[in-house]
Amino acid sequence: MTDAIVCENLVKVYGDIIRAVDGVSLNVPEGEAFGLLGPNGAGKTTMVSVLTTLVRPTSGRAIVDGLDVAKHPEEVRRRIGLAFQVSTADGELTGRENLEVAAGLQGIPAPEARRRIRELLEQMQLAPAADRLVKGYSGGMRRRLELAVGVVHSPKILFLDEPTLGLDPQGRAGFWDYIRHLRKDTGVTLFLTTHYLEEADQLCERLAIVDHGKIVATGRPDELKQRTGGDTVVVKPGKGEDLTQILSAVPGALAVHVIAGAYRVKCDRGEVMVPLIVTACDRAGLEIVSVEIRKPSLDEVFLELTGREYREEGTEHSGWASERMGQMHGGRS
Repeated sequence: MTDAIVCENLVKVYGDIIRAVDGVSLNVPEGEAFGLLGPNGAGKTTMVSVLTTLVRPTSGRAIVDGLDVAKHPEEVRRRIGLAFQVSTADGELTGRENLEVAAGLQGIPAPEARRRIRELLEQMQLAPAADRLVKGYSGGMRRRLELAVGVVHSPKILFLDEPTLGLDPQGRAGFWDYIRHLRKDTGVTLFLTTHYLEEADQLCERLAIVDHGKIVATGRPDELKQRTGGDTVVVKPGKGEDLTQILSAVPGALAVHVIAGAYRVKCDRGEVMVPLIVTACDRAGLEIVSVEIRKPSLDEVFLELTGREYREEGTEHSGWASERMGQMHGGRS
């Protein structure tokens, strides 16, 4: 299968100090839904900005649809679609007018553009609001419009940078449905960045978990979750209590680790382990503040790989979208 995206030891350094992308190598086959998952500041948006020709890599190579992004930026832009983490729709134009502008910038002939715009307005359920000013749209409607703008020219590869940021859970789930339908109808290759664990799990066939500019794991969501090796019981002790010896001796405890002051007991079945842990600590006269069962999840994968709890917060370099739009419209490379 041909790869739609290839990165070879990609590095991006800002100011000779910040290694926003640090030796990343990955490949995304044509037609795959690939996700880049990581917290705020992990390097996700910098990766997208390199792949979409906003910035040149410091070293390494990035190939998109067979083209080196540093050598052929204009051609790469013609072949990709984009939806940004911040709103880029013009609120003083109608939804239809935003799409007409996008189609014009892509050089789509007028008759084809009109047909394509009608199709997208119907598909995104925006037809009733097509001639309303976008400043009156809800957050979910804006996201759907921006998705339509990103695919008005039927790109082979679609980049979505934090596409549901700011949406409520219902709006987020609705947007996921549009993405699924789009992929089913067109077979477009999807490159998604997100800090939402559920979003990555729902939309992506394969994931790369990124932290501090490095990829720490790659695989299918189910493969990554299997790395945790069963349930984890998280035990928070009373002040000054050392539970290591007691917890290690509990029948069924596969491993005991301490992270951020909490004891993490690996086991096959958390519901069986909890009463054994409580009984063992009670008999030893050791205080427990709380006990929690955690099933295999991407959150657990991230914690075990990085030693830190995952936090779904913030965005990275949020100002890049307006600069990117200026580059697309002005033709700078």
